[in-house]
Amino acid sequence: MELHNLKPAAGSVRDNKRVGRGYGSGYGRTSTRGHKGAKARSGYKVKKGFEGGQMPLQRRLPKFGFNNINRVEYKAINLDVIEKLAKEENLTKIGVAELVNYGYASKGQLIKVLASGELTSKVDVEANGFSKKAEEIIKEKGGNAVKL
Repeated sequence: MELHNLKPAAGSVRDNKRVGRGYGSGYGRTSTRGHKGAKARSGYKVKKGFEGGQMPLQRRLPKFGFNNINRVEYKAINLDVIEKLAKEENLTKIGVAELVNYGYASKGQLIKVLASGELTSKVDVEANGFSKKAEEIIKEKGGNAVKL
């Protein structure tokens, strides 16, 4: 067997169906679209969720849930991240700008420090929010937790 002898298996490759090419092709006249109706016309496109005029499922089902318009969304930063930053970059003061610079938060995000992980060094932390435990741990180590 050589590359120039390779062929697809018998019956695995077929020519495309050429519709609308006269009666002799077997696919002339209605061109496999049936008689009349929207699907027989050119430019037909079905909308997502359309059920032939029946009330669609997404409109039959009731709306539910609640979205609080006053919700404040914070980016959670754990103490182990602050510890890592302080050690790797030799920082004693970590604020929102540092967290954004090192890719832990996006510009304009509100940051809340959570108590997951350990903190071993004295660090001053500035953020938009702190959990009670995180604030306690930072102050235990001699640092300051400044709320913006």
